[in-house]
Amino acid sequence: MKFEQNYTQLQKQQLTMTPQLQQAIQMLQYNRKDLVDFLKQKSLENPLISISVKSTPKTQGTLPQKYNSNQSRTDQSTNGSIWDTLAVISTTSLYSAVIDQIHLSFRETTLRDLIIWLAQYLDNNGYLTLSLEDAITRTKADPLQLLDALTLLQQLEPAGVGARNLQECLMLQTERNDEAPDLAYLILEEEFEAFANRKWDHIAKRYAISLHDVQEVSDFIKTLTPHPGALFSNAPTQYIRPDLSVKITDDQKIIVSSVKSGLPVIVFQKDYYEELSVIKDKEVAIFIKEKQSEYEWLKNTLIQREDTILKIGIAIVHAQKAFFLSEDHPIQSLILKTIAEELDIHESTVSRAINGKYITTEFGLFELKHFFTNALVTTSIEGNGSISSNQIKKKIELFIQEEDSKKPLSDQKLVDLLKKAGIEISRRTVTKYREALFIASSPKRKRFD
Repeated sequence: MKFEQNYTQLQKQQLTMTPQLQQAIQMLQYNRKDLVDFLKQKSLENPLISISVKSTPKTQGTLPQKYNSNQSRTDQSTNGSIWDTLAVISTTSLYSAVIDQIHLSFRETTLRDLIIWLAQYLDNNGYLTLSLEDAITRTKADPLQLLDALTLLQQLEPAGVGARNLQECLMLQTERNDEAPDLAYLILEEEFEAFANRKWDHIAKRYAISLHDVQEVSDFIKTLTPHPGALFSNAPTQYIRPDLSVKITDDQKIIVSSVKSGLPVIVFQKDYYEELSVIKDKEVAIFIKEKQSEYEWLKNTLIQREDTILKIGIAIVHAQKAFFLSEDHPIQSLILKTIAEELDIHESTVSRAINGKYITTEFGLFELKHFFTNALVTTSIEGNGSISSNQIKKKIELFIQEEDSKKPLSDQKLVDLLKKAGIEISRRTVTKYREALFIASSPKRKRFD
């Protein structure tokens, strides 16, 4: 049964979807856990079906330098290789969430190792439970490098993680909040004790502001959380098996594989079918014929589901080749329509196929949705075009790399430079992109040497 053929037929004839077509669409959209649950329920309703989940060789499609959308597939055993391992995302703890961010954000360096080392000393509230002095003693690391590691840890989510006390926790959250009153950070930094003890007259006098202004700062700080890691305490564990894997060969060819490890296998109960077949009863005959047909339909739909996900996965990898081949992993502008038109399928088929599906690489695990970006329409002198947020971040990074360190570029100046380059975005968006790049604000980048 073809998803696309049936979907197209449905649109043309404007018929109500049949139960089987509805189930086919559901099966395409299900992640692996939901698919297993669905098939196990089917096995309870159909005595001729049993379901197992096995680790088996994968089916793979190779993406060479010249892309072929009709890529053939071959079986390849990968005994004991990294591609057969279970990829896991755990949200049971703050530590797991932080470690995932570290692996996705930083390359393998000594600095990354130090960030990971510090992360093990986070408590459930997100606070760092040892001082930098203790960390230096235990790691024998360079104090400046350890300070850099702490700074990078404190820039991860949730805001406030890695703080060593309540004051620092609130300052970290305030620094990243665009809605913070102008003096909120400074008051927390310089007059935290006075503020906590409600010595507002002293604060108002020092900063030449009104009590109303201090009240606004107080109202804002009440919106912050003193326990940024607490939201992870009751989160369920999520174990995710990748649907696809990517491997880069020595000659820079990309191999896209369908991971069958963890994929449900539907088995026909032949012995039970034969037992029922000898019964001379018309209703029994009708029953086993229906259940056998259901088995055949489910088996074919599972095959079609896997083929569809692999085909779409290969097209996505082709569109984002630079992400897999370049060290900086740039993401190009990509929308569902592009993949749908290339494969001559409906956009909704692409949307369902990438829903909750993951691809594993040698440098991390990524949801297929990760590779689709909303293009920003630009007004460059060359005419209208599109550029992804990733490309804008690259431009911002380049501008800052080339700036005069004695007169660093403000976020508004970056807005102006981007506008000259044909990219019109707000200052707030520039600020968010700069922070996502772990680049400090212009005052903190200023040097006097």
